[in-house]
Amino acid sequence: MKTILVASDFSPAAYNAVNYAADMAISINAKLLLLTVVQTPVGYSELPIVVSLEDMLRSTERDMKHLKEELMLKTGNKLSIETEVGMGAFYSELKDVCERVKPYAVVMGSQGKTAAEHILFGTHAVHAMKNLAWPLITVPPGTKFSAVKKIGLASDLTEVVKTTPIEEIKMLVHDFNAELHVLNTGKTEVFDADIVFESALMQEMMMSLNPKFHFISNGNTDEGIIRFADENKIDLLIVLPKRYNLFEQLFHKSHTKNLVLHSHVPVMALHQ
Repeated sequence: MKTILVASDFSPAAYNAVNYAADMAISINAKLLLLTVVQTPVGYSELPIVVSLEDMLRSTERDMKHLKEELMLKTGNKLSIETEVGMGAFYSELKDVCERVKPYAVVMGSQGKTAAEHILFGTHAVHAMKNLAWPLITVPPGTKFSAVKKIGLASDLTEVVKTTPIEEIKMLVHDFNAELHVLNTGKTEVFDADIVFESALMQEMMMSLNPKFHFISNGNTDEGIIRFADENKIDLLIVLPKRYNLFEQLFHKSHTKNLVLHSHVPVMALHQ
């Protein structure tokens, strides 16, 4: 049975991601694993003990139990839910759990509405998107799950045979019975012969999915992607951050974190 893992710290942004993940799990007949991590500060043992680790863990486990019960009630017991409480660094714990359960997808809030949540979730989401080997979906604040009818794939159409996780994309399209829209953005309206050649290769690779190709020009790549997703009512946007120069540039320039932090639709990172 597929497993969707969702990370939560019980904040409003995380709660929204949990609800999104629960509804997605029901739609594809998957079980849900709720993960929270008790993060201890560096040098914790040298700090004055106000609350013991044992008390922190007990409190977190109570919160997790209540969250599970609330979800079970909300979903009418249609969903199999497991919980796990980790301790340590967030990303390290997340990676360890993923290696053990091999989730279908990991779900996180992309950001929060408060300044503190914005920084916390933005940092976690971008770092995980760059480094986590499992599919990761970041959910914008307030976004509710609805039927995934249109999946977008943002690609720079470079070495597509080597760099496109075709089987994972096919699985997603089939699981959600969705349309696939392949988006290529350029700084000009003139596309060179390599782009034409690579798009033909991708068309052949994805022939069974009947993808629709879109070529747009925009001087700001992330802005162009976000606008395309909004205007075309994309339900889930796939990016390939480790394999495409286009996205490596995104994550090395602070302003381009808008793709994760300001997208109005959920963004899924897939790694080859």
